[in-house]
Order: sequence, then structure tokens, then C-alpha cells
Amino acid sequence: MKALLTLAAALLMSLPALAATPAAEPAAAKVRIEPPNWWVGMRDTSLQLMLHGPGIADTTPVLAPYPGVTLKGSHRAASANYLFIDLDVGPAARPGELALTVAGQTLRYPLRAREPGSAERQGFGPRDAIYLVVPDRFAHGGSGRQGGMKEGIDRADPNGRHGGDLAGLRRHLDYIAGLGFTQVWPTPLVANDSGKYSYHGYAATDFYRIDPRFGSGDDFGAFVADARARGLGVIHDVVLNHIGSGHWWMADLPAPDWLNQWPQGHVETHHARMTLLDPYAAPSDRKRFTDGWFVPAMPDLNQRRPELATYLTQMTLWWIERYGLSGIRTDTYSYSDRDFLARWSARVMQEYPGLNIVGEEWSPHPAVVAYWQRGKRNHDGYVSSAPSMMDFPMNTALLAALTEGDGAFTGLTRLYEGLGHDFVYPDPGKLVLFDGNHDTPRLFTLMKRDVGLTRLALAYLATTRRIPQLFYGSEILMQSPSERDDGRVRADMPGGWAGDPVNAFTGAGLTAAQRGMQDWVRRLFTWRKGERLIHDGALMQYAPVDGVYVFFRYDAGRTVMVAMNKNDQPVALALSRFAERVAAGDTARDVLDDGREFTLGGTLALPARSPVILEIRRR
Repeated sequence: MKALLTLAAALLMSLPALAATPAAEPAAAKVRIEPPNWWVGMRDTSLQLMLHGPGIADTTPVLAPYPGVTLKGSHRAASANYLFIDLDVGPAARPGELALTVAGQTLRYPLRAREPGSAERQGFGPRDAIYLVVPDRFAHGGSGRQGGMKEGIDRADPNGRHGGDLAGLRRHLDYIAGLGFTQVWPTPLVANDSGKYSYHGYAATDFYRIDPRFGSGDDFGAFVADARARGLGVIHDVVLNHIGSGHWWMADLPAPDWLNQWPQGHVETHHARMTLLDPYAAPSDRKRFTDGWFVPAMPDLNQRRPELATYLTQMTLWWIERYGLSGIRTDTYSYSDRDFLARWSARVMQEYPGLNIVGEEWSPHPAVVAYWQRGKRNHDGYVSSAPSMMDFPMNTALLAALTEGDGAFTGLTRLYEGLGHDFVYPDPGKLVLFDGNHDTPRLFTLMKRDVGLTRLALAYLATTRRIPQLFYGSEILMQSPSERDDGRVRADMPGGWAGDPVNAFTGAGLTAAQRGMQDWVRRLFTWRKGERLIHDGALMQYAPVDGVYVFFRYDAGRTVMVAMNKNDQPVALALSRFAERVAAGDTARDVLDDGREFTLGGTLALPARSPVILEIRRR
């Protein structure tokens, strides 16, 4: 989310705050049109084209007759080089090319047919498990080209580009699917033409172009198709709040209020997200949170500007429709104008009712995260249509639960009470719970390099009432500094480059502990993929006692028991306490112990620092 916060000074040295060279145009093109194409048969028939070209603002566009398509009007903004054209692409329209005459030239604009079933696509949900990758750091496959971009490859620099690309991702889709994952979430792949720190993707310089160092639009399409063939959906990471200072708009803003401008120059946000809900918050604090910039190199977009709001909405729809995506992850969610977010999320879900949108709201408070989820009846009447949010409160609870002493309000009690707060969410099973991400230290490091604690964390991630997300490399115990250090957190996946001495994909050079964890993760998530009780079963939990936390997933006929022993000694767990769900004489199958079956007695043996997951058949 805040990928450049710790790097602002260096960025300022390499990037001007308010100037950049526009993206290169094809030699024959005199006018840039975005979106670059559209589709017939969309549920909302309105389409606004943004044209950019020398002095076109005061021209009157002419649309050649085209059945089903109507030119509704056009208008300019402050710049003389932008023209906004409003079209209606009605139900009678068929695929083909529109002919628009603007400034003395005829522009051909493609209207395409939608893929069959596009509007009915099903996005990711509780049945899925998500694998998060930073493409520049995952694997090099040769699809990337420098393409005139400013920053080159330097693997020796933790904060530089390392050369991972779409071909590298495609090459290892079998590995991701083989671990039991069903969705892959790459951090942003669109062009980020910054002089430094461009690898992470969160400072876009062109919303409609794949960064050439990853590959082309065709490469991205092939990646999505190959993923789908392996049972993997692709989640697209979008940033609505800000752009990079190298964005082509910055050389010629459509209007001064395209950005959130301040009289004294840019003002940085103070990240006080609570101001949006705080009944006592000063209005100036609310404004600074949403309108403040992350850093000078990340200009803050003003989504209150109608044309920009439309642009961002159509851009989101374009990526979903063009590439057949299964979901959208939205960075820095609450930093954008909230009325815009309500309209944006409603429009996306109107077009794709089965899709999923997951927003990033980095707050430890369930009430704050719940505010943004679809179905929440908010105190102020705010209505969101985003089905999912990243579950930062439960991530915070999970990390603390396994690393601090147990007490009335600490340790495993944090998990018990964290889950108990599900009453504030309209749909807690749609939240995405994660072990870590590109902005946080590595799980194994936070678990004090304790394999047992790491397994406890991942077992909870996989079995609780959430959509699980794993950060690449957690399965091989990748480490990082314990304090935030983005470049080293996002370290290269071993084996992603020719000549790497360790190869996570083949197992060569991995330690016994790494191989063991990788195999364990594969068993856990492969089992989860087929276990519907974990997808949509009910949950019953018992308050932690003496370092042991137990919960059940169940329906009318079947039960899964999850027991987490945090102690550094084995425990004989008396089963009489859990009589609502399990009893002596029941048959159990140990999911993590090669499917071993046995009959339960009065106690259950829990190994030290370990989870036990049992499929229970009542006697």
C-alpha cells in the first residue's frame, strides 16, 4: 500500500513532482483515446471517451451513422488538448468500428463482442485460496523488454528492479496450482515509468499499458489463459487513489482539479483513517487524510472530478472484460473519495454481480473495516458495494496471539475475541485473511523463526471462516528484517533466475525445514481446496485454556475439528469439554498426518507447538 513512504527522499531526487514526459504514442496516431476499445452488450450503455491531442478541446466531433450507437455530446476541460465524448452503446449495437471525425481526422474506435458468460462470471470467494506475488521478484522468463523505460535491471539493489516478468509467472503456474491455491494476485503490472523504485507497481504512469519490463498486453492475456487452464483465477490490483509523478497526465493535466491541490503546495496525508468515522474529527483532518498525498512523487487523484471518476470506473471494467479476471484488489481503499467509491463499487458489481472486489483498509479495528463491506448498515447511511475487505484486524490478532504470553486479553484470547467480533461484519466469510503481504515483515520472521508457530498461523489461516491469502515464499520459510524493509521483504523467489543456487520450484538446495514446510503447505491447501466444510460450514469456537485453542467447522452431517497447541510441550486434551461437536468413540481422520484414521478416546494427543486438524465422523 504505502510502497514509497520510506523512500520519499530518494524519489524526489529521481522524479519531478509535477512534470513528466507523456507515454510514447504510435507513430501514426495524433489523438490518444482511452479506453482504447469498448464492448457491446454492457449493462450500462453509457461510454465516455477521453481524447488527448493538440488543440482538440474546441472541436466538434462527428460520429458516422452506426446502428445502436448515439453521440450524446462532448465537452472540454481546462486544457485545450482534451476532449470528452459521451456515447450511448445501446442494446442494438453490434461489434465493429465506430468512425469518429475529430479535428479533421477520422478515428476508428473498436467495439468488441463480449465473451460468452462474461457478465455472469464468478469471482473468488471462500472456496478459494489466494497466492500473492510481486512479479518483479518472482521469476524471470524473458518476456520483459526495457521499452524505453527509465529504470533498468539491478538485482544487487534490494530496491531496484530485478527482472521478474510475466513469462516467469507463466512458467511457474503449475507450482502455484500444485500448492493447492486457486487464485493468483500479482501486485500491479501496469506501466510505472519512475527513475527508481518502479518495481512494485503502485505508482502508475499509464493505466492501460502493461509495463514492458513485464511483457505486453498479449503476454498478460496468455498468463491469464494459462492460469485459467490450471484452475487459477487472476486478481487484478488497481490503484484509484494516486498515480506516479511520471504519469503522462502530469505533462498536461486535463484540469487543475484533476489532482487534490493545496495552496501551499502538496500536503502529505497523515494516514488518520479514523477521521472518516470519528464523530469528533476536525474537518481539516478528514480533508488531509483523503486529499493529502502519500509522497510528492505520488500525486493524489481527485475523484470528485466527474470525468476522472468515470475514467477510473471504465478503466476497472476494461481490465476485467478485456482479460477475463476473477476479481479486483483495490489499494489504499479509504484514501479515495468515499462517495466515488460507493458509485465505483456499485458500477463494477452491476456489470459483474458474481465478481469480488477486496479493498485494503489498513486498520486494526473491525468496525472500521466493516464500514466498507457490502451489506453493512452504517450509522451515516453510507452504502458500499465491495463484497470483501482485507482482514487487517484478524491478521493483527493472529500475529500477536502466537508471539505473546496468554492472558485474559492477550495471546490466543486475541484470536477468540477477534473472531467474536464477526458480528460487526455483514459477511465475515468474504473477508481475506493473510499471513503477510508486500508491506509487512515475513511471517516466519515475525514468528521468531519458529516452524511450529508458523504452522499454527497457516493452519488457522486455512481453516477459519475467511478467504486465505499466502504471500509468496511463506511456504519455504522466507525471512526478512523484523522491521519494515520493503525491498528485502519482497526478496527474489529462489530459483526464479537461471543460476540461483536454491530453487523453490524444484526443491534443489532447500533445507530440510524448508522442504518440510513446503510439503506441509501443499497438503494443507490441497485438502482445503476440496473440503466444503471449510468453504461454507458453520463455526463454533471454545475459549482458549492453558495455551490450547479449539474450534470446529461443521454442518448437519459432518465436522472438522481444529486444535491449536501453542505450548512447547505436548498436551493431552480432554474431549469432554467439546461434547457439542465431538465425543469418545467418534472416528477421526488426521488431515496433516497422511490421513491417519483412529477412534477417539477420552483425550486427544496434541504435539507441542502444532495444529491438529481432524475430520470427524460421529459414532
